[in-house]
Amino acid sequence: MEFDPKEIKKQAGDDFERAWIDGKRYVSHPKADERFPKMSIGLGRTHPIFDTVQRLRMAYTNLGFEEMINPLIISDEHVYKQFGGEAMAVLDRCFYLAGLPAPNVGISDERILKMSELFGKKLSEDDVETVRKIFHGLKKGEIEGDDLVFEMSKALDVPDSKVVSLFDKVFPEFKDLLPIPSKLTLRSHMTSGWFITLSSIWERYKAPIKLFSIDRCFRREQQEDPVRLMTYFSASSVILDEEISLDHGKAVAAGLLSQFGFKDFKFRPDEKRSKYYIPDTQTEVFAYHPKLVDSGTKYGDGWVEVATFGIYSPIALSQYNIPYPVMNLGLGVERLAMILYDSSDLRALSYPQFYSSWDMSDLEIAKLISINKRPMSDEGYDIADAISRICEAHGDEQSPCEFKAWEGRIFGKTVKVWVTEPEEKTKLCGPAYLNEVIVHNGDIFGLPRTKKWEKKFREGVNTQIRFLDAFSYLAAYEIERSVIEGTKAETRIRIAKVPGDVNISIHRVAHRHITDNNLKIDMRGPVFITVRMEVS
Repeated sequence: MEFDPKEIKKQAGDDFERAWIDGKRYVSHPKADERFPKMSIGLGRTHPIFDTVQRLRMAYTNLGFEEMINPLIISDEHVYKQFGGEAMAVLDRCFYLAGLPAPNVGISDERILKMSELFGKKLSEDDVETVRKIFHGLKKGEIEGDDLVFEMSKALDVPDSKVVSLFDKVFPEFKDLLPIPSKLTLRSHMTSGWFITLSSIWERYKAPIKLFSIDRCFRREQQEDPVRLMTYFSASSVILDEEISLDHGKAVAAGLLSQFGFKDFKFRPDEKRSKYYIPDTQTEVFAYHPKLVDSGTKYGDGWVEVATFGIYSPIALSQYNIPYPVMNLGLGVERLAMILYDSSDLRALSYPQFYSSWDMSDLEIAKLISINKRPMSDEGYDIADAISRICEAHGDEQSPCEFKAWEGRIFGKTVKVWVTEPEEKTKLCGPAYLNEVIVHNGDIFGLPRTKKWEKKFREGVNTQIRFLDAFSYLAAYEIERSVIEGTKAETRIRIAKVPGDVNISIHRVAHRHITDNNLKIDMRGPVFITVRMEVS
């Protein structure tokens, strides 16, 4: 059930507990024959980045590599071990982790009184002692922060919604807490994890050791742009063996890229010269991407870096007591996906909901156009069909005129229905009554099937909805309502100005797309149909 977020926020601000409980009103209750397991969900769509990740996983295993999960949270001491004097520059790009301290909470008589008022009951000395113990347990780490509300609610036998209010109205110091940074960082290079992993397993594996890991890395970039993200996937691998050369890196790069259909790639010495690599071994792997030509980025020549490899320095390896050389290759998943999916912007590829243009096909828009009010009974649909048939047969009849469309019993009563036009010197129906709803290049039209509009009918998507049919459904619906309520009904339409005038509904998603893209809805026209009924 749709709700108004503004109203919900206001209600929560006035009374959080009541608004929270009232949330149950928005849970739907499907009919018996629509519930699970009869309810089913169709196929969805996968994300191109994760599709690329999966293909890379298979590509690595095809080359004989074993998959690993490397540590994601890395103490900065490992960065110092691996990068040496370069560590501070690397850490400048790292996200440090911080946590909220447990506050020192005092429970005064005034606070006990406020708690009693909030909970609607007087707290006993045992209750107050229980609160003290829970806060003490939080301070000592015996109670997790996300369990605090549950533990307090259970111990005091009060609703958890009231406990939530407790931290806002009685113990505001919780809101004033500031995070305290730790020595832990989010992994900025997969290399940080490889040293830790290799130090734990090199003695248990027989060389050569070939491992890969595809996971997120995080870098505190100054800004994100079409070829740079703050969080990205690294498809990284290592080979540990007694004999290692740059040819290992070239062979792995070629082996991976060839499985994606690439033949045009090249290797360039990397000028960055990271200190965890042996000098002059750090090498960039480039693949050609035509969409990047003259794109205004540093990859304007069309060559985009998709991987880097090198041989770990024995100095860094010795910090972890690893006695064998190691080749490491890191491949940027997003940059590879950018080539595979013909994209020029990593942001739009990774986060289409934020960065990509919103394009809906005519067919997608047409699916969001429907008839609004519909008959409730089989007889109601018969009435609607009968009205349409009369208009089709006599729409051009000179007025005044009237034609009986239907007679029968509905809801236990006899009903007669006429299509009528009492005015003189006109016709039973107006010129636009047979207009059809067409979607063409994102625009929505109500058009007659004439030579003038032949191109739109040929190129666009016909919703198969005519003004006449939508109006007939409305007339039948109102006739049913009149029979139930014991009133007379006359359903009339004159000049249509908006879709609702002819009982046509356009979903809010289509409306938003049309507004955002400066498209238009034009469903105007003189329809002029009148339906009347008699009940006996």
